[in-house]
Amino acid sequence: MKKLLLATAALLALPLSATADDTDHTLIHAGTLIAVPGETPLRNKTVVVRDGKVERIADGFITERGADVVDLKDMTVLPGLIDSHVHLRGDRATGKPDDVVKLEAGDVALQAAAHARTTLMAGFTAVQDVGGPPEIFALRRAIDKGLVPGPHIRASGGAISATGGHGDFHGYRGDVLHMFRSPTICDGVSDCRRAVRQAVKNGADVIKITATGGVLSNTNAGTGQQLMDDELDAIVQTAATMGRKVTAHAHDKGGIDAALRAGVDSIEHGSFMDQETARLFRDNDAVLVPTVLAGMTVAEWAADPDTFLSPFQVAKARAVGPAMQDMATLAWRNGVTIAFGTDSGVSAHGDNAKEFQYMVAAGMSPMEAIQSATTVAARHIRMDDMIGSLEPGKHADIIAVDEDPLKDVAALMDVDFVMKGGVVYKHEK
Repeated sequence: MKKLLLATAALLALPLSATADDTDHTLIHAGTLIAVPGETPLRNKTVVVRDGKVERIADGFITERGADVVDLKDMTVLPGLIDSHVHLRGDRATGKPDDVVKLEAGDVALQAAAHARTTLMAGFTAVQDVGGPPEIFALRRAIDKGLVPGPHIRASGGAISATGGHGDFHGYRGDVLHMFRSPTICDGVSDCRRAVRQAVKNGADVIKITATGGVLSNTNAGTGQQLMDDELDAIVQTAATMGRKVTAHAHDKGGIDAALRAGVDSIEHGSFMDQETARLFRDNDAVLVPTVLAGMTVAEWAADPDTFLSPFQVAKARAVGPAMQDMATLAWRNGVTIAFGTDSGVSAHGDNAKEFQYMVAAGMSPMEAIQSATTVAARHIRMDDMIGSLEPGKHADIIAVDEDPLKDVAALMDVDFVMKGGVVYKHEK
C-alpha cells in the first residue's frame, strides 16, 4: 500500500509553480531565444508571461514589480516541442501480450497518465495520440483541467481499420477476439462512413486510418494496402463533412499512394515511398510523419535472439526498420513537408528527442529539424494559433537546454526547463 501511495503521489505531484496565478506575472531571462524557429535566434531577451500566455518579448533582462523571475541567461530557450505521433497508453518494451485481457480501464488510464508526465518532462508540451484506447480522451480532459501533468493532447482514439488488418485485434482465439473488436473496424464504403462518424462521436480530433498492414500487428498479412480505394475515398469525404483531417498509417508504396490520391492530409511512417510518391505529397500538400525512431527500435528488437516479437512481426520489422532512414532522406530531398513524430510507445516514452538525430542524418539542419517539431507540427495538428512559437497571445509553452541545439541537436535529449501554459513543471539548476 505504501508503494502505491508513493507512486500515486509522484504521478499527481504539483508542478514547481502550483498555479499560473502565484505571482502577477513571470519574466524569463533568456540568454539565447529561438522565439520563432526558422528565424534568427535572439540574444539577451525577456519573455513576459501573464495568464499562461506570452505577453511580449522585451529587450534585455528586465525586472518588474510583482513578477517572478526565471533565470535562463546561460541557456537556449525555445518553444515547447510537439510530437505528432505517440501512443501514450503503449509501452512495448515492458508491456506483456496478455495485458490487454488483464488490465482494467483504470490501469490503462493511469499508465497513460504516467507516460504523459514523462513526455512533458522531456520537453514535449503537445502531442497527437493516433490510435489509442478510449481512456485517452479522459486523460486529455484531466490534463486540460489541470488534474494531472501532461502535454496538450489531440487524439484520434481507435484507428479506422479493415477486418483482420493492422488496427484490428490479433493473436487470440475467436471468442476472445470478438470481445475486443473495435467499433471503428469497417468493411465497405457504407461501413467505413459509419466508422468515421463513430470516431467523431467518440471524441476524435483527427481521423487515424490504417491504409496498409503494420509491423506490430501479430498477423501474417504483410505491409501492403488493406483499405481499398473506394473505402479510402469514403473515409476522407466523410471526415471532411465532419470537420476532421485524416492521417494514414501506411508503409508500402501502393497503400501510401492510394491514401494520398484519396486526399488524406498526412501519412504516418511512409517506409517504402519513392520519388513518384514524393510528387503526390507535394501535389496534395500532404505532410509526412516519418517516425524513423520506431523503425530503428523494431529493427533492434528483431535482431535480438531472445526477442518478444512473433515470427510474423520479426519478418516485417526486418523489412521496414532499415528502410525508414533512407525514406526520410528521400522525402526531404524531394521537398516533402515533414512533421516531427516518433511513434513513442513503440520506442520508450521520454526518448522522443532521439528522432531529431535521425532527421539531421536525413539531411535536415538542426533548425529545420526543430521547425518540424514546432511551427510545422503546430500547423499539422491544427494548433498553430496557440503553440509552436513564442509570440504574443500564444500559450507560454517554453523549454530550455544548457547546450546549443543548433550546433548539436542531441542537446534536446537533455531538457532542463519545462513550462506549459505559464506553469513551471521542471527547472534543473
